[in-house]
Amino acid sequence: MSEQEPVLPSFVVAGMPMYNEEETIGTVVTTALRHVDAVICIDDGSSDSSARIAEACGAIVYRHRSNRGYGAALKTLFIKAREMDATALVVLDSDGQHEAADIPKLLKPIQSGEADFAIGSRFINGGGGTDMPAYRRLGIKVITAASNLSSDLGIKDTQSGFRAFSSRALDRLRFDSEGMELSLEMLEDAREKQLSIIEVPTVIRYDVPKGSNFTAVSHGFTVLTWAMLSLSQKKPLLVLGLPGMGLLATGAAMGMNAAQGVTTQLDSIVGPGLSAVWIGVLGLSLMATGLVLQSARGFLRHLLVREFGLD
Repeated sequence: MSEQEPVLPSFVVAGMPMYNEEETIGTVVTTALRHVDAVICIDDGSSDSSARIAEACGAIVYRHRSNRGYGAALKTLFIKAREMDATALVVLDSDGQHEAADIPKLLKPIQSGEADFAIGSRFINGGGGTDMPAYRRLGIKVITAASNLSSDLGIKDTQSGFRAFSSRALDRLRFDSEGMELSLEMLEDAREKQLSIIEVPTVIRYDVPKGSNFTAVSHGFTVLTWAMLSLSQKKPLLVLGLPGMGLLATGAAMGMNAAQGVTTQLDSIVGPGLSAVWIGVLGLSLMATGLVLQSARGFLRHLLVREFGLD
C-alpha cells in the first residue's frame, strides 16, 4: 500500500487595505476573525487611530509611511499572505461594506478546488447592494461592459473588492497598478495565467459611515480609462476603426451637403467644407491606425507562436 502525501493544514487569511477607518475597523476585524485564522490590515498611511484599533482587536498590521493607493496596499497584502503560507486569502473592505458572514460562501469554491479566484458579486442571482446609488450602479455596468469586451471573461461585477484567492492564485498573480484600476488588471492577469474565476452572490452595504462615495467619480474615470486603453491594445480595429468609419461617413455627408450649396455664396460653403475635410481626414486616420495596430498584433502573435511556441 503506497503512502499518501500528507495533507497540509488549512491556514486562511482575511486581508484588508485600511485608510482612516477608525469608525469601522474594529467591528470588521472582530467579525472576520470568526471565519478565518488570521486578519492582516495594510495601513496605507492613515492619520487616525485605525492601526492601533485593528491591533487591539487581533489584527496583524503592516504600515505604509504614506498613502500609496488601493493597489499598493493589495500588493503588500499578497506578499504578507505568501510569507505566512496562506492556503487561501479573502480580501474585503475595512469600511464595513462587505458582510464578514459571507466569507465562508466566498471560500467554499476555493477550498473545494472549484476555483482559484472567487468574486463576491452584486449582479448575479442572490447578490445585491443595499441603497446603491443609481449613478454608481450605472458606472459599474459601463466599466464592466468595457472590461468584458477586452477580456471576454463575462464577469458580471468586475468592481467588487470582496474577493478570495487560492494559494495557486497567490503564487501566480502579479500586478503593476497602484490605484483602483488594479481590479481589472488582476482579472486580466488571472485569465492570461489560466486561473479559474467564479462569482459568488453577496450583498454590499452603502449605509456605512464613510463608504467610498468620496472616491466614486475619480475611481470610475480611472478604471474606465484603464479598461479602454486595455481594449484599444487588444481590439484596436473595434476601438479606433469603428469610430473612424463613423467620422468618415459624417465628413462625407457634410461634404456632399456643402457641394449641394455651390450655387450659394462662397462664404457659406467654406465653413462646412473645411469641417467636412478635417472630420473625414480624422476618420481615415483612425481607421488606418486601427488596421495597422490590428495587423501588428496579429503578426506579433504569429511570430511568438512560430518562433517561441508562446500564445
